[in-house]
Amino acid sequence: MTASVNGTAGIAELAARRGGRVIGTGTEVVAASVVDRVGLVILDRSERRNALHPGMYEAVPRLLVEFAADPEIGCVLITGAGTTFCAGGDVRRKVEKAGGTVEERAAGLTHNARISTLLHDMPKVTVAALPGAAVGAGLSIALSTDLRIAASSAKLVAGWGDLAFSGDFGGTWFLTRLLGRSRAMEFLVSGEPMFAPQARDWGLVNRVVSDAEFAEAALDWATKIAAGPRQAWAATKGNVLRAAEMSLSEALPLESEQMVRSGMTDEHKAAVRAWMERAAARSREGR
Repeated sequence: MTASVNGTAGIAELAARRGGRVIGTGTEVVAASVVDRVGLVILDRSERRNALHPGMYEAVPRLLVEFAADPEIGCVLITGAGTTFCAGGDVRRKVEKAGGTVEERAAGLTHNARISTLLHDMPKVTVAALPGAAVGAGLSIALSTDLRIAASSAKLVAGWGDLAFSGDFGGTWFLTRLLGRSRAMEFLVSGEPMFAPQARDWGLVNRVVSDAEFAEAALDWATKIAAGPRQAWAATKGNVLRAAEMSLSEALPLESEQMVRSGMTDEHKAAVRAWMERAAARSREGR
């Protein structure tokens, strides 16, 4: 795994220092580990700016399914090796492998794009950490997560228009949901990169940190989320996803049911005990 971001320790190296457990991926282009209840997936093809590769299309979904089902994992973090998140589809490979009917090729692309679906739909909080550029399908993968943190030098690039493509891996869907129709179209047809500060202002990125602080900030954020109430966060994510599809009158009964169910969990009971202990301590201290 490439370990540095602009000369500083990268997320992979930091996870190893913290005692991360390496997970076999079956390919050299994806690395994975579990550290502090965080399932870490690294697109590891830095010599090609982590451009997508057939090995990624099988390994990443398999890891995401495993992480989603693992009760010990509370958060999934996806990032890229080196100084790029993902440069999108490998244009050279697309040219070499072009063939088949429209329907066959579209079905294959949809199959590969399940990376985005799994990150979006899984009952775990998902975070994308962007050490640098996220382009095309790489941008789509980043936007499919629940939360995004970027190094200050990172940028978002649609990229599809430069090659007369229309968009894949859910990119146009995510951009429209996050930005609205007009701003999504502006970004898609302009061809201009969006740098991290603007991406934060437009709501495409949640946090921007310096390049030097990036790896630690990203892993610390994921670790904090993973330490939280996993069942509650899963229900919260379900509520948020339904909010984009349902009216309030449709969503409210489901939200209410999830609230009741969350109040029946062991993690809720433990949280209440901890809250009461803190309250008692404040009372003893006269606060």
